[in-house]
Amino acid sequence: MPETNGGDLYEPSSWPGLRLELEAIDLDRDGNGLARWQGRVVVVPGLLPGERASVQLQQRQKSRWLSRISERLNNSSERRRPPCILADDCGGCTLQHLNESAQRDWKQDQLHQTMLRIGGIDHPQAAALTDQRGLGYRNRGLIPLRRGEEGRLRMGYFRRGTHRIVNLSRCPVLDPRLDALVEPLKRDLDDSGLSADHDLSQSQGLRHLGLRIGHHTGEVLISLVSSHSLSGLKYLAQQWVERWEPVKGVTLNLQPRRTNRILGPTTNLLAGDPFIREQFCGLELQLSTTTFFQINTPQAEAIVACIVSWLSQAKQNGPIVDAYCGIGTISLPLAAQGHQVVGLEINPDSVEQACSNAEANGLAALSQFQAGDVGSLLKESLPGCSALVVDPPRRGLESGVIEVILSDPPPLLAYLSCDMATQARDLKLLLQPEGPYLLDQLQPVDFFPQTTHLENLSLLRNISS
Repeated sequence: MPETNGGDLYEPSSWPGLRLELEAIDLDRDGNGLARWQGRVVVVPGLLPGERASVQLQQRQKSRWLSRISERLNNSSERRRPPCILADDCGGCTLQHLNESAQRDWKQDQLHQTMLRIGGIDHPQAAALTDQRGLGYRNRGLIPLRRGEEGRLRMGYFRRGTHRIVNLSRCPVLDPRLDALVEPLKRDLDDSGLSADHDLSQSQGLRHLGLRIGHHTGEVLISLVSSHSLSGLKYLAQQWVERWEPVKGVTLNLQPRRTNRILGPTTNLLAGDPFIREQFCGLELQLSTTTFFQINTPQAEAIVACIVSWLSQAKQNGPIVDAYCGIGTISLPLAAQGHQVVGLEINPDSVEQACSNAEANGLAALSQFQAGDVGSLLKESLPGCSALVVDPPRRGLESGVIEVILSDPPPLLAYLSCDMATQARDLKLLLQPEGPYLLDQLQPVDFFPQTTHLENLSLLRNISS
């Protein structure tokens, strides 16, 4: 196929295989380079802004064309050798080839552009709270497993855009204390001969290895995810608890369904304790196999400290409502400062853990937690409250939740988001002229170095209060 740099010489049906010379102008949300040709967006994996490459078009994907690099023609001054030898193949990280200061600048700019494009918001934002470690920050890993046709166990994250495992024996973004366990655990599971297939497409058996550590306590919980109970697991689990003093327990989570949801509804104890302890914002929490807890503990503590500081402005004439409260990681630090809090959460297990954490930290009198649909619970909880905290899942606030908020808007609203696009969409409805709020502050926080993800905290003030 001939090369071209311009001129619409080909019909779109003949473009697959076409060779072009392109320059990346930006990155997409998966860390791929973005270029333009003939008014169309071309996705070029591995290319950084300012770099040119000879690429070959592969396939059309809606309004974009996917391509692959034939030859990179120049290197950006911001390119570096990835610190992980598997970074080019593994889909766990997407920005290891970009130096960390450039990662931070790009994320900050993405936040500004997203707020402006989707929300019509052009507001100064604080410098992102960054994690200077860059690596070794993840306090949890859930690693897919599969035993190959040759009989050896493969363990690792998926190759980008596939469900094919990139075999690993270490992962440098894991907390080093967890990373040190990866290879010996893999060896034991391999030697056990137990069947393993993460998506159950070929066999039943083990699906994932789960590792969790208390950042401050150093306590470790090992979890095996399997389609069913397997003989020999209790023996292995007892060995691990006896071999490594930080390992406080080993559990078996059962997920028999072929689904993308990694963890199933049932967790059984194999050895030791079913949970570990963690210190968080001066409080002691218990974390189990299925507990949702932020991956980066110091960054989570930093953003909670921001929320506590901001909501110290709340008048003490009503409780603070914490929607999507999980196990109380925002509610309880607020209660520890003397605020009365009401936590709302759809997951009853999380509510049970939140209540236990409140009791263990002497905060039961200042906190109450309710399980159920957040929108329905908000209708009952918003009247008379002094502030509202929302930390929704990636899809953002449901329209019904926004309607409830607008029907009785609290004086202060703190919105923590893991997806800046859905947050910008929601803020457009909450802020004037659509809603009663003015945007007081934007505080981004980088929980996930080496990836494109950025969390963002917004403080809204009701000017009619």
